[in-house]
Amino acid sequence: MNLEEEFAQHRAGLVAHCYRMLGSLHDAEDAVQDTYLRAWRGQAGFEQRSSVKTWLYRIATNVCLNVLQHSSRRMVPSALGAPGNDPDELQPHALEVTWLEPFPDHLLGADPATIVGDRQSLRLAVVAAMQHLPPRQRAVLILREVLTWPATEVATLLDTTTAAVNSSLQRARAELARLRPAEEDLSEPDEPARRHLLDQFSTALESKDLATLEGLLTADTRWEMPPIPTWFSGRNDVLRLLDAKLRPGPDRRILVETSANGQPAFALYIHGEDGQYHAHSIKVLTVTKDGISAVLAFHRPTLFPAFGLPLVHSR
Repeated sequence: MNLEEEFAQHRAGLVAHCYRMLGSLHDAEDAVQDTYLRAWRGQAGFEQRSSVKTWLYRIATNVCLNVLQHSSRRMVPSALGAPGNDPDELQPHALEVTWLEPFPDHLLGADPATIVGDRQSLRLAVVAAMQHLPPRQRAVLILREVLTWPATEVATLLDTTTAAVNSSLQRARAELARLRPAEEDLSEPDEPARRHLLDQFSTALESKDLATLEGLLTADTRWEMPPIPTWFSGRNDVLRLLDAKLRPGPDRRILVETSANGQPAFALYIHGEDGQYHAHSIKVLTVTKDGISAVLAFHRPTLFPAFGLPLVHSR
């Protein structure tokens, strides 16, 4: 296998790695391009004391750390403050916010082992929590916990000591445990219960069947809609939001199933005056055995191509 083929072999993993660091698919893809450019330029100095994979991940990590020196962390609305309760007051935020982006699962490739291995570390709640960590601490956590690098190797990459790496990892674990949901809260129902729940959600949202949606949402469910900073918490407030914002009547919208961050997701299309359905949002669901505990609806039609979805859909 030549160097170009090895580079291609590791692309999916590198994009996922950079996404965990940066919280943005667009930024991650740019970082991987920069990684390959640096690798090509530096291949003469590659002495094969490590594998090509390790060499590329070293470069990618440094690229991401450089990016994070000049950018703000990626946010979700719930990180900005308390939830709202009035659907008629969805005000833009006074400050410019850089929002977290979803990660299309198809970019991980077709290897089931890779998908399963990356699933938990790519969940939106986990990636959102990672954004609260300082960049170097974030790198330590990902290199040690996700890539399972030895502490000595991480220390060499970050030009620090093994003791400092271990201390940083301990602090990162504590902060992540404080911010992200407990593992048991992330357990999904078994098939076919999961399949039935997703089918019910899709049909109910398309038809504005609030009674069915009420039965699918957990009591403490959250609904977030970046770039809209206002978010809603609790079944009653979420249903009030949906009642106010979903237009009634048949054939108003369609949902196309996809997946993001190892979680079920739907692409929402809204019926337009031209008779076609236009891209509106990507909704990523957190599904538990008790029901749907969160929906993060990314109101950015520009995300659709990354999911392999058209901007206009004809039913």
